[in-house]
Amino acid sequence: MQSTQVTNYIVMALAFTSGFIIMCVELLGGRILSPYFGSSIYVWGSVITIFMLALSIGYLLGGRWSLNHPSLARFSTFFLVAAVALIPTILWGDPIMDQIFLHVEDPRYGSLIASAVIFFAPTVILGMVSPYSVRLLVENRDHSGHVAGRLYFVSTAGSALGTLATSFYLVLWFEVNTILITAALVLIGCGGVAQLRHRMMRTGPVDSGSNTATRTEEESSP
Repeated sequence: MQSTQVTNYIVMALAFTSGFIIMCVELLGGRILSPYFGSSIYVWGSVITIFMLALSIGYLLGGRWSLNHPSLARFSTFFLVAAVALIPTILWGDPIMDQIFLHVEDPRYGSLIASAVIFFAPTVILGMVSPYSVRLLVENRDHSGHVAGRLYFVSTAGSALGTLATSFYLVLWFEVNTILITAALVLIGCGGVAQLRHRMMRTGPVDSGSNTATRTEEESSP
């Protein structure tokens, strides 16, 4: 298998994992907020709104950052930073929720503020993965639409699986914090895989027909 094919498969797998974790965390959001604000349509509306807004900003930032010498090394930082951004939810989720609940009586705005404080940052970062992945995979402009479609198919498939796995099984088998800790560890692992692949491509032979992902690894290294 050619080096560029391996790189492409890794990028696709990481995009799939990102989609999985996004939906996993979103569904857990409703479980985290429900003891304080209930599980009404207001709460789910708040969670969905914050996630959609955060993803839209992440798409914008990821697309912009992909213009400046994209590389797997930088790609890996998205996963590592997203894992770090989940730490406040894991360690201080309950105290944060207590303070918001005490100061905001209306469950509509309380759940909206709580969702923004807890989930906005990690979701923005994970939203950057898909557009950056497209830039790493594109060989030329003629194929950009096909690559983008395939990438978003993989990412959305990961989201669908994450939705089913979390709602049907994970929340029944594990506590919320256990799932979040596992998600953070998986993100760290994804960042490690991308960083390892970056180092292997710098030290190993490069195919003459390499694509953008390969070329940009040579052009830029942090």
